[in-house]
Amino acid sequence: MPALNFFGRKKQRTRISVFGKTDVGCTRDHNEDCFLVADLTAKKASLLPEVREHEVGRKGSLLIVADGMGGAAAGEVASEMGTETVFEHLLATWLVDEEDTPQQFAFRLRESVEEANRKIHAHAKANPEMRGMGTTMTAAGVLGDRIYVTQVGDSRAYLVREGEATQITKDQSLMQRLVDAGELTEEEAERSERKNIILQALGPDARIRVDLTHQAICQGDAVLLCSDGLSGLVNKDEIAKAVSQDKDLVQVSADLIALANERGGPDNITVVVARFSGNGLAEPGDGEEVGHEVYPLTDTESTTEPVPVYKGSDPPKPQGSAMIAAGAAAAAIVAAALVLAVL
Repeated sequence: MPALNFFGRKKQRTRISVFGKTDVGCTRDHNEDCFLVADLTAKKASLLPEVREHEVGRKGSLLIVADGMGGAAAGEVASEMGTETVFEHLLATWLVDEEDTPQQFAFRLRESVEEANRKIHAHAKANPEMRGMGTTMTAAGVLGDRIYVTQVGDSRAYLVREGEATQITKDQSLMQRLVDAGELTEEEAERSERKNIILQALGPDARIRVDLTHQAICQGDAVLLCSDGLSGLVNKDEIAKAVSQDKDLVQVSADLIALANERGGPDNITVVVARFSGNGLAEPGDGEEVGHEVYPLTDTESTTEPVPVYKGSDPPKPQGSAMIAAGAAAAAIVAAALVLAVL
């Protein structure tokens, strides 16, 4: 018998099927990536059956991919510390909050990423051998029929709807800044030798600017989080094709990692992929526009820059006085990026 609420109407449900996998790749001797899949309501983070298939409860679900950096074991420590801190902070704060609103959930998610940065930064200061440690992080929380995504660095999240993948995060990277400035096309940026230079990571600096976005989830949608070991070698059309096939998520994850390794696998490769269903979700045609859409937190200490929905970059503008200014700005970005480039 269908579950009914107090007024006799059918309870609105969102169900998630999820799996995650990480691989060392073909050239690295150890894996600095880390991922996490959790049912926050049940306080469980694992790949056990009750987490891999669960109903999104009152406190939501959590997906994380982190890509560590820093040499030796520092990258592994940073990505694991960051991932664990986000989960533990949400358990300690969000789970005891009496207010179960989307606003509070988004705030706690961003706060947990900022706490992860503080812990990693403090650990590096206290342990000189870990100096320069850091990690990227894409952490996504699902509550009801929406997903809230925090972004630091260049790991990514894609939403796959009706066979089409859209990147719903925006890389915090040198190449993305140059694309935004109109100096490079996205294709040129992907081919650049500098495409791995990031402008932010958890750990190197005491304060970070967390990009917090949100998106409605529709019936049949899938969300994929990955490190740049995948996105640097497998394009969004190939991701959409793999995720949209009628295969279980264990096989989808394995297929995507295998494809990256077939192309050289120069970096660690991590994938977390989730599919959504349930009567709590709208049909795809009724959903809002898909893209990079900032969540408007109202607190005055927000570290999130207000930017419009991101659906791709315009082609480069003709050379002129405006481009001279953009070139100067790009030079400043390059200088600022050098600190992270050496990690």
